[in-house]
Amino acid sequence: MPVMKEKERDKLLETLETRFAKNMHRHKGITWAEVRARLDRNPNALNTLRGMEASGGEPDVIGIGRKSGEVTFCDCAAQSPAGRRSLCYDREALNARKENKPKGSAVEDAKAMGIELLTEEQYRDLQNLDEFDTKTSSWIQTPTDVRALGGALFCDRRYNKVFVYHNGAESYYAARGFRGLLHV
Repeated sequence: MPVMKEKERDKLLETLETRFAKNMHRHKGITWAEVRARLDRNPNALNTLRGMEASGGEPDVIGIGRKSGEVTFCDCAAQSPAGRRSLCYDREALNARKENKPKGSAVEDAKAMGIELLTEEQYRDLQNLDEFDTKTSSWIQTPTDVRALGGALFCDRRYNKVFVYHNGAESYYAARGFRGLLHV
């Protein structure tokens, strides 16, 4: 990804700060000054956050490591990020499709962006902060034994409950994308 110009960097930081201030319930006890200090020490993180933002993720802070001080950003868009939908689970699944291949895979796109797919536990924790994926769904990290059998897991929120489902890893849907985490 090309280096950000100062104006673009400032606009991104302003967007992140505004979102941070509007959603204090997601990061109680964390100050913007702490977040900004971490970002200033890690300019590569801003490139990743730019990618998260550009694909519709609306990244926001959801935690901070007590010992490390590491700040965790997560995609907090109400629905699965629009720029990351219609993807199968991973490269193996993409290669297995003979017809109607999607444009890519969640695992590969996340890695290219510098983020990681959420685990089931992280997805459930995220749902305690707000209501997400009430009309969409998101791929999550899939245990190797499930993946070895051709499956992959995804989650959504319906009826005020979080559900975990399975599908063939090669499947893809217009309403299914992925959410990611970034540790700074």
